Amino acid sequence: MTKYSKLQISLHWGMAVLIAFQFILSDGINHAFKSILRGTEYSFDPLVMQHVIGGFLILALVLWRLRVRKTHGTPPLPSEESPMFKKLAQGVHWALYAFMVIILISGAVAWFAMNKNAANAHELLKTGLIIALALHVGGALYHQFVLKTQPLKRMWF
Repeated sequence: MTKYSKLQISLHWGMAVLIAFQFILSDGINHAFKSILRGTEYSFDPLVMQHVIGGFLILALVLWRLRVRKTHGTPPLPSEESPMFKKLAQGVHWALYAFMVIILISGAVAWFAMNKNAANAHELLKTGLIIALALHVGGALYHQFVLKTQPLKRMWF
């Protein structure tokens, strides 16, 4: 196996797009949540439903992706890769999965239980996810253009 399967690639990029939309379109649910906690009325906003459905869809895709990863495996990291970079890459990948799952759970608890502590955790964990995403993208670009190990070939159709 020299690259990820088409299913794994589709899940990866599908999740990337959905997560980007969750960040970009989060104002509606933030406003609704704060209005409900204050006891004030708010008008229906389709972005609230988009955020909730998007969150559950991402959770389903994360679980599916982990299942496919377990059953199909992953291509090996380049042999010329240093052991330190291999461990760092694995750590960042598992951190991404952990952040995605915990953020989705905290968001669901915040919204469906109107739990302010879960909402605060949800917001705080987003920062961790952004850092992990920056390490993931930065690492891929560093390997692609500086080390020339071409990791993008592994995750591109």
